[in-house]
Amino acid sequence: MAINKVGSKGIEDGSVATVDFAPGTVTDVKLNATQNLSSKTITLPNTSVTSGMLAGSVANAKLSNSSITVAGTAVALGASANVNNQFVEWQSKITSDGSTVTTMVAGRGYFVDNSSAVGLVKLPASAAIGDTIMIKDYAASFGTNKLTIQRNSHKIQGATENSEISTARANVRLVYVDATQGWLYSEESNVSNLEAPIFTAATGGTVTESGDFKIHTFTGDGNFVVSQIGNAPIAGAGPSNVDYLVVAGGGGAGGGHGGGGGGGGYRTTFPSPGCNAGAFSITATTFPITVGAGGSGTGYNSSSSASGNNSVFSSITSAKGGGGGSGSNHPAGEAGGSGGGGNGGYRGTGGAGNTPPVSPPQGNNGGTSVGPGSNSYSGAGGGGIGGTGSNGGSNVAGCGGAQTTNSISGSPIGYSGGGGGGSGVNPSPGGTGGGPSGANGRTGSSGDGGAAGANQGGGGGGAGSNPGTGGNGGKGIVVIRYKFQ
Repeated sequence: MAINKVGSKGIEDGSVATVDFAPGTVTDVKLNATQNLSSKTITLPNTSVTSGMLAGSVANAKLSNSSITVAGTAVALGASANVNNQFVEWQSKITSDGSTVTTMVAGRGYFVDNSSAVGLVKLPASAAIGDTIMIKDYAASFGTNKLTIQRNSHKIQGATENSEISTARANVRLVYVDATQGWLYSEESNVSNLEAPIFTAATGGTVTESGDFKIHTFTGDGNFVVSQIGNAPIAGAGPSNVDYLVVAGGGGAGGGHGGGGGGGGYRTTFPSPGCNAGAFSITATTFPITVGAGGSGTGYNSSSSASGNNSVFSSITSAKGGGGGSGSNHPAGEAGGSGGGGNGGYRGTGGAGNTPPVSPPQGNNGGTSVGPGSNSYSGAGGGGIGGTGSNGGSNVAGCGGAQTTNSISGSPIGYSGGGGGGSGVNPSPGGTGGGPSGANGRTGSSGDGGAAGANQGGGGGGAGSNPGTGGNGGKGIVVIRYKFQ
């Protein structure tokens, strides 16, 4: 009887081991294609599943969460996103030109440089809750040139107005909340308060001290060299400003019944408001200084100009004092910081002061000779910073315009007085030179005019009767004062 099946009954212990078969005698082709193991237990080897066994086998897209959310934006697994600095992506510096408007984008930070002009930035036209923008003053220039944040279509801090920032080193964060409040400042700071206090340091001229201030006095041309400026408003720091006094050379006077010379142009910020902390902004650079010489007095009927010379510091120019009238060839006083006085022998008119015009005025007009044409009439006084030169008459020479006292150097000194006119009667003394140290004119039949004091910008005194010579104008001065401790 043929037997074609082997059941468990045909096996003594109910199991079949590989040793019960000759090698290779039972192959998969001899087994059914489908094996029913539902009621059987399969034991696998005790081997762990390593990451290497799964490498590349599970795609990100097959996971239930295939992305993560960063600052409100979904980022797919395997992709990259900039999440540094509290989810703000900082941009390259913006250099403001006063007219270009930069439209900002949520999630970004902006360094803004307002060194040369005011800045203009605009918030996005559309916004969602949590949108964030940061702004940083790049060069500590917002205090000088403000930054305007244009609101676009949303409110700022609940107001329908643009926002302005005028604090140096300002650092602000704006976050959008809703249509009612719009963009809110969630952070406002000024990190300059972390810096050490600094004071201005400079060289040039003759340097003296008065309390917490240094004073640089220039009696001749030179350079004011600033190596460091103060970093106020940090507590205890000095300002980046200075005070100045700039006086031009006074005008020389005219000869023979001569008009007095006008005082040199006088311009100053001292004393300035704010506890004399300085009113003129500077930078760390070299400022060339020009100190104007006084004009040379002229003889009778000279056609030469007797005007002084300009003094200059940075953008400040004080105009030369006008020369006094000197006879038929040049009877009128010349225009300048203060005008020269007219010649007495030829009814000369006074020169105009504050020429070119500045505000406040740098001087006043010279006086006019009011004689009827007789050679016995006297010259008019030159103008000064403190007043107009008085007119010349038949018996009395015109007085020079008053000087003004200034204590920027640490002690009171008078500057830019007008020279007196020369007398037209015998004896005929020359006029006194402008300024408290101006010399008196020589007395005689043709007395010369007195010279003005040095480095005070006064006008020279007019000469007496023909052929006297007018006095020289005084040289100018430049004084700069700043807080150094």
